[in-house]
Amino acid sequence: MRFDIITVLPGLLESPFAHSILQRAQKKGIAEIHVHNLRDYAAGKQKSVDDYQYGGGSGMVMSIAPFAACIEKLKAEREYDEVIFMSPDGVTLNQQIANQLSIKQNFIILCGHYKGIDQRIRDIYVTREISVGDYVLSGGELPAAVLVDAVVRLIPGVLSDETSALSDSFQDDMLDAPVYTRPADWNGHK
Repeated sequence: MRFDIITVLPGLLESPFAHSILQRAQKKGIAEIHVHNLRDYAAGKQKSVDDYQYGGGSGMVMSIAPFAACIEKLKAEREYDEVIFMSPDGVTLNQQIANQLSIKQNFIILCGHYKGIDQRIRDIYVTREISVGDYVLSGGELPAAVLVDAVVRLIPGVLSDETSALSDSFQDDMLDAPVYTRPADWNGHK
């Protein structure tokens, strides 16, 4: 499985993908996670990726040209099952969506910033919009990390105990019961 994540803040994604289950999945060759700096696809000396919105209004909007250049380059190299935009307007991520995505192979994930992305990016390229909840974050990087983690852990061979993913909270629309470790009695608490 391959994830190509397009962002203006690639450093923000280094840590989540360099540890624990996501690191093991990459070392085993089960998952590939590639982070692309959107500024590498921007024109001009300033490498600007945003502009003022038509019609006025506050906030800058991410421009179409850098996204289009990056997406077209990636699509020339391989086929993608989904181009996902991490968006507050999207369907809220849940276990069912993670399960659906876990049987696919290649994804491009777009991380927005500022006031949003040019609507034409959504119209031309995006196949699915996913939200991680009804609240505002500074950008799409953290939601992208959440999505990748939720999907990768479902791939056979990623977890050391594959049955663990099948019994996770929300797999059957139920939360797990409380769990305990040893000792059975800790300072009078059983």
